[in-house]
Amino acid sequence: MKAVVITDDHKAVVKDHPVPPVGDDDVLIKTVAVAQNPTDWKHVDFIGTPGSINGCDFSGHVVKVGKNVSTPKVGDHIAGFVHGSAFTDEGAFAEYVKTPANLVWVVPENTLSHEEAATFGCAFWTAVQALYHPTRLGLVEPPARAPKAEWVLVYGGSSAVGQFAIQLLRLSGYKVVTTASPRNFELVRSLGADAVFDYKDPEVVSKIKAATGDSVSVALDTISENGSQTISAESLGPSGGKVVLVLTQDPNATSRKDVQFKETLIYTALGRGFPWPINNHHFDVSHEDTAHMVAFLEKVSQLVKDGGVKSLPVKLWEGGLPAIPDGLQYMREGKVSAQKIVYKI
Repeated sequence: MKAVVITDDHKAVVKDHPVPPVGDDDVLIKTVAVAQNPTDWKHVDFIGTPGSINGCDFSGHVVKVGKNVSTPKVGDHIAGFVHGSAFTDEGAFAEYVKTPANLVWVVPENTLSHEEAATFGCAFWTAVQALYHPTRLGLVEPPARAPKAEWVLVYGGSSAVGQFAIQLLRLSGYKVVTTASPRNFELVRSLGADAVFDYKDPEVVSKIKAATGDSVSVALDTISENGSQTISAESLGPSGGKVVLVLTQDPNATSRKDVQFKETLIYTALGRGFPWPINNHHFDVSHEDTAHMVAFLEKVSQLVKDGGVKSLPVKLWEGGLPAIPDGLQYMREGKVSAQKIVYKI
């Protein structure tokens, strides 16, 4: 097959690559569309394994199943997320993707195109893990609803993770206060945000406190850099609370002793141990994280069918696999805003 492979000198290059072998509990998918994330170019440049397949988010059709797999079936339209840039047999930017059968979801007929379904990958899974995993924010999962409409802060509401988080929180019965650029205010309101403020406004913290009655005790910081951790922590009410981060904690973010930071890394839900060169760490398999995601994925088809969660705005990048290096460069240069770059394979 053709695949975007990381070279020894940390470039992303389309090469001939072996089709991944299918284990007893796996499915093999013929990819139709793939979506791009910041983690893709960061792995190419810094921490990816040479010889591995780049890319995480995919949508396609099942073409082969392992002997233990009863669902999904050959021919089903499915979407999912894999740990790109870490393994030679796993990555989305390829003509075929292999993944465990319980870590995909079937896209209901007449709901999402492949391009739209591909956006339900890294960002969606991260929002789910950050909001609902018991060791992260531990909020009430849809279709259940919170007993009272508490405020939750989503820093970076127009980011990919933020857009999914706002939709999920609305389904869970929470009120959402978020930050965004003014050009994206209408977008985040349309997704269910109750209040939105400009993250560059020097009064943003006091405005969040005023809008929420100074009652916020939980926050998801979908940016986790350039001062976002400080704003997230300082926006919590007088009793403090918890802030979930998608990047490493900044030890100087706040002097508050009543704020707990918790990092979340979605790759831990995929059932494979992996090295993490950023802090010279190795993540062992987390059966707890995998089990939580498997259980949530069983709900996704119905959530989509009901219209409760919509795809991210798609920016279709023409040219298929050979065009991906150009798309990665476009994202490297900070040109992506409130859209998901998607390729047809």
